[in-house]
Amino acid sequence: MNVAFQTPMTVTQYLAWGEAQGERRRTELINGQVVYMAPERIGHIEVKLAAALALRTAIRRAGIECHALADGATVRIDEHTAYEPDALVYCGARLPRGSLLVPNPVIIVEVLSPTTAHTDTSAKLIGYFKLPSVQHYLVVDPEAETVTHHVRSAGGTSTRVQSAGMLGLDPPGIEFDIAELFG
Repeated sequence: MNVAFQTPMTVTQYLAWGEAQGERRRTELINGQVVYMAPERIGHIEVKLAAALALRTAIRRAGIECHALADGATVRIDEHTAYEPDALVYCGARLPRGSLLVPNPVIIVEVLSPTTAHTDTSAKLIGYFKLPSVQHYLVVDPEAETVTHHVRSAGGTSTRVQSAGMLGLDPPGIEFDIAELFG
């Protein structure tokens, strides 16, 4: 029996491959393999936009040098894995407009969907916290209208689920009302 093994793609190769594609389809690189993401439902799109806008507004209100992005940016986990979160925040100088990677995200947001729930709450949770810069990982459940907030602490990570009220994210020192996500 002949078995062909595909050489795992690196993140650098993946980004070059992605730019060369004629059509834009959402993908991620997982253990060196390109994984296509399922089409998104309107509710999912609305919640991830609301998350990016809530983060952006909170950053402006706090007057800090951080930047919120909606989906599309790539976060390198290791040499063979790169995710495309639904929203994120990075701090410091604005990245060049031609950048594909966000090297030091502080806040990562994933919005649950039927096809991503397991990965978002397992492999991505572990992967994102491999990055020293990540302080907060928010998993937003549009059906339950909750946010599961994983936060880096001195002893590892802690988790709480919140369905109402203000959500504080320090660092970098911002907060927003959970209701903004589900309006």
